[in-house]
Amino acid sequence: MKDLVIIGAGGLGKEVAWLIERINKLNNEPKWNLLGFIDDNPILFNKIINSYDVIGNIDYLIENLPKVNVICAIASPIIRKKIISKLGKMNYISLIDPSVKKSELVDIGKGCIVCADVIFTVNIQVKDFSIIDRKCNIGHDSVIEEFSTLYPGVILSGNTIIKKCVEIGSNSCVIQNLTVGEHSIVGAGATVINDLPCNCTAVGTPAKPIKYHDEK
Repeated sequence: MKDLVIIGAGGLGKEVAWLIERINKLNNEPKWNLLGFIDDNPILFNKIINSYDVIGNIDYLIENLPKVNVICAIASPIIRKKIISKLGKMNYISLIDPSVKKSELVDIGKGCIVCADVIFTVNIQVKDFSIIDRKCNIGHDSVIEEFSTLYPGVILSGNTIIKKCVEIGSNSCVIQNLTVGEHSIVGAGATVINDLPCNCTAVGTPAKPIKYHDEK
């Protein structure tokens, strides 16, 4: 088994621990030895969450476990990017739930999390440190760029481009041939029928920007 820690002891972190358990059950010998969680919230230090220890914070990881395998289970793209930048060079892995359906023509980068019941079709790129949550459906020739997060039930039709550090809310849909600009947020249940610019929050059906924010 290979030692592994999860950065983030919140809801997504707990779900990723379950994902790891599911992967281990598929093998005659478990693949991952989950050492526990890394979290900067001092209230959680030395606590046990779903049978796993919170073993320290980011500085502890850098100083004591520089060669351990790492997965970052922080849903916010901005926070996730800051953590990865602080950590520097680490042994980042990707985790793909056993229930995921995908063709051989899907390229998934390092540090990615793909949760249960996701479907990828063909000629799809998921770039580094992206998170695809439960029951997302990703159409042909789509590109999901670095540090983006798709929450449960998102549908991307074919030829969609999700730029860096985008968040797409639960049960949203992006129709074919569209681009969502960097650092934008699509609200839950929205339907995107036009390209969205960078640094906006868009909601509704059809989705329209309701505010703009500075790039983080």
